[in-house]
Amino acid sequence: MKSFMLIVAIATLIVAFSACERISQITQPTTPQVDDKSDAISIGVVLPLTGHLAAAGELMKQGFDLALDEINNGQPGSPQFKFIIEDDASTPEGAIAAFNKLIHEDGVSVILGPASSTATEAAFPIAGENRIVAISPTAGKRGLGAISDFVFRIPLATDVVVAKGIPVTHAKLGYQRVATMYDETDDFSTDRDKALQETFTVKGVKVLTTEIFQSGNTDFSAQLTRIQALNPEAIFVSALPPEKPLILVQADALGISVPFIVSSLTNVEVAAAGAAAEGAITFIEWLPTDDTPGNQAFVQNYSATYGMKPNVFAAASYVTVYILAEAIQNAQSTDSVSIRDALSNIMDFDTVFGKFSFNADGDAVYAPGVLVVKDGTLQPFE
Repeated sequence: MKSFMLIVAIATLIVAFSACERISQITQPTTPQVDDKSDAISIGVVLPLTGHLAAAGELMKQGFDLALDEINNGQPGSPQFKFIIEDDASTPEGAIAAFNKLIHEDGVSVILGPASSTATEAAFPIAGENRIVAISPTAGKRGLGAISDFVFRIPLATDVVVAKGIPVTHAKLGYQRVATMYDETDDFSTDRDKALQETFTVKGVKVLTTEIFQSGNTDFSAQLTRIQALNPEAIFVSALPPEKPLILVQADALGISVPFIVSSLTNVEVAAAGAAAEGAITFIEWLPTDDTPGNQAFVQNYSATYGMKPNVFAAASYVTVYILAEAIQNAQSTDSVSIRDALSNIMDFDTVFGKFSFNADGDAVYAPGVLVVKDGTLQPFE
C-alpha cells in the first residue's frame, strides 16, 4: 500500500512539473527570429537625428528604411543591405566624427549622407581622402560634387534650380523690385542667395535689401519690418526647415501680402505655417502626385507605413537607396572604386524624380520644377 501511494505521489509530481513547463512555454516570450544579415552589405548612414535638423533627419530615415525594406524583400537572390546609422547631431563636427567612425571602425565602403550642405562640405573630403563613396540625399550647395570623384549628391545644385525657377516666376509675376533673406550660418542658404543675386543681375531685377539671420533664430520681425518698409514686389527666403514656417507666419502677422518664394518648401513646413503659407512659391523637383516611375507606389507604401504622405526629404532618401542599389548591382562588387564607377555611369535611371543621371562632377541631372501652395497643398506653379 505504501509503495502504491509513493508511485501515485511521484506520478502527481511529474504531471505537475510537466504542466508548469507547458505554462512557462506559453507565458514566457519566445526568442524572436531575426533575419540573418551576416552576409548583407553594410551601408553607412549619417543623419541629423538630434539637434536643429532632427525633424528632417527622422523623415529622411523613414525614406531610407522604406527603400531598404523594399529592396531586401524584393527579388530572391538579390543583394541584401543593412544600415549602420550614425547621428551627426546636425553639426559639421558630428558629420566628421560619424564619417571617421564608419570608415575606420565599421569598414564601410559607402556612406549615405550627410543631409545639410554645411555638414556635407565638412565630411565629403574625408570620403575622398579614404576613397570611400559618399552620397548626400539633400545637400544642394554648388561645388559639393566636385570635392572628390568618390562623392555624389541627389538634389539639383542651387544654380540649376534658380536658373529654372526665376524665369518661370518672373514671367508670370513680373517682379522688378525684390528683397531677400538668408541664413548666414548655413552653406546652402548662403549659396542659394548668391545664386539668386547673380540671376537678378542678369535679368535686371533690383534687390532692395538683403536681410540675414541664423539657424535657431525664432524672431524675424525686425528683418521683415525693414523689408516691408521698402515695398518689394516679391520676397525670396533661403532657409533650413525649422525657420521657414516661422518666417511665413510672422510675415502674415505683419500684413505682408507680396509673394514669398522660399527654398525647398515641403508639405511639412506648409502644414506648420498653416494659412500663412498660402501662395508661397518654391523651386523643388518632386510632388506626391507626380506621374513618375514608381512614385504612386512609393507614396502609397510610405503613407501606409508611417501614417502620412512623404515630403521631398523622404523621397530623396528613398531615391538615394535605389540609385545605390542599382550601382552595386551593375558593379557586381562592394569595392568602393567599382561602386564609384557604376554610379558615374548611372544614366536615365527611372526614379520617383523621373529620369536620373549623374554629370561628370557627381551632381544630379533631372528636370526641376516650380510649385505653389494652393488650398493648403503644394501644386504645380502654372
